[in-house]
Amino acid sequence: MQAGNKTYSTEKDIPACVPVFPLSGALLLPGGQMPLNIFEPRYLEMIDTALRGDRTIGMIQPKFSGDTGSADRPHLCAVGCLGRIASFAESGDGRYLISLQGICRFRVAEELAVRTPFRQCRISPFISDLDEDADGSCVDREALLRVFRAYLEANELEADWESVKRAGNDTLVNALSMMSPYGPAEKQALLEAPDLKNRADTLIAITEMALARDTDDSAPTLQ
Repeated sequence: MQAGNKTYSTEKDIPACVPVFPLSGALLLPGGQMPLNIFEPRYLEMIDTALRGDRTIGMIQPKFSGDTGSADRPHLCAVGCLGRIASFAESGDGRYLISLQGICRFRVAEELAVRTPFRQCRISPFISDLDEDADGSCVDREALLRVFRAYLEANELEADWESVKRAGNDTLVNALSMMSPYGPAEKQALLEAPDLKNRADTLIAITEMALARDTDDSAPTLQ
């Protein structure tokens, strides 16, 4: 996996401990790009620390079911995605505008007891995500594009179809998953899908359910 000017190919390339950014509804996937607007002091400090080091942070969702912890320190989902800061700019009003490039997913091994205002975790990376030659041939591209087109039409949205046609199946599946307007549970299901085919199938199923709900909501009811 290439992220910026650094190549990540083995477990030795992945830091054992990383700062984590809990953000509900956010989905970063390997190879994907995520823009972030950073303004909270603790996360400004996190970015400063990352830039002085290996430029990596872990994106992870707060738990959304069961024991979720406290509002100021929510429990974390078990799986997140490691990203490298690919671009950085200061806004002039105290904010950082960054872009993260996804490297690989990780499982939280343990949360560390630290004195920093941001949280840090020891992680176990998904090494299979570092393989550049992801097999996209197993993806049902026709079904994926069919539901994507139906969703756009139902919501009166447009797409750059020339870019869609040029995209490989791995890029297409991951980009559509990250762009999808679904909730935390659906985003986590897409993140934790074991492989590209399962992620595509999950995205198709979630979108078909959303379209069915939209159809049911718009149907007239008998009084």
